[in-house]
Amino acid sequence: MIDEQRKTVRSVVAPLLSEPRIASAMTSQLLVGDVLTVLDGRGDWLEVRCADGYNGWTHTGYLTTTSGTEEKWRVSLGCRVRDLVGATRELPLGARLAPDTELLSGTVIDADTRALQFPASAAAVAQSAERLFVGASYLWGGVTPWGCDCSGFVQRVLWLHGVQLPRDAWQQALIGERVATYATDTHTPGDLLFFSDRDDRKITHVGMALGAQRMVHCALMRGGIAVEQLDSSDAYVARLRAQCIEVRRVL
Repeated sequence: MIDEQRKTVRSVVAPLLSEPRIASAMTSQLLVGDVLTVLDGRGDWLEVRCADGYNGWTHTGYLTTTSGTEEKWRVSLGCRVRDLVGATRELPLGARLAPDTELLSGTVIDADTRALQFPASAAAVAQSAERLFVGASYLWGGVTPWGCDCSGFVQRVLWLHGVQLPRDAWQQALIGERVATYATDTHTPGDLLFFSDRDDRKITHVGMALGAQRMVHCALMRGGIAVEQLDSSDAYVARLRAQCIEVRRVL
């Protein structure tokens, strides 16, 4: 029996908003196949909770009835598909393919083999972080290679490897074990580096260590995904070093 308090995202990408109006700030994104818990409603707007515990508002037009099988659906790594009514569409990394969806091009992974292809190991996670989001632009609230923010990028990469993190950088900084306090310390690939540009030192940015004092992150200053050499003389990197709060190991 389908729980009427749960809904599935039917749009390729849908906004999760701070208020029940389309002009409000986007705090995150929902992808096709995501299952949401409905918390409240206001007209055609629903307050929902995502699988990571993050709350926000979205419109009923983006949603459909939950089948209860979404966890078994194939996951896109970036593909083009045709649905049951013959419509073709592009799906970003992380979107799910309904059972009646035809793959036209690109790559998908089966739910049953995902853990084998994307194990929860530090080396594998760092490799995905460096490879799968190349060229992504910075987008506040974004979670895909079509546009992402720093914490959305980190969260999505680890999700692909079966590790669930909270949505925002300050929340992610509460997970795992502190292993260092300086950006130029020796880090294991997959460690998360946290930064603050605020006087109260609240976390505002996150990146992922790649080893050899390199870090990949999604930064507005870089326009999107970038790999930094943390011991370089670059002015922006020097600013990052000064703003580093801590390094945490979540794997």
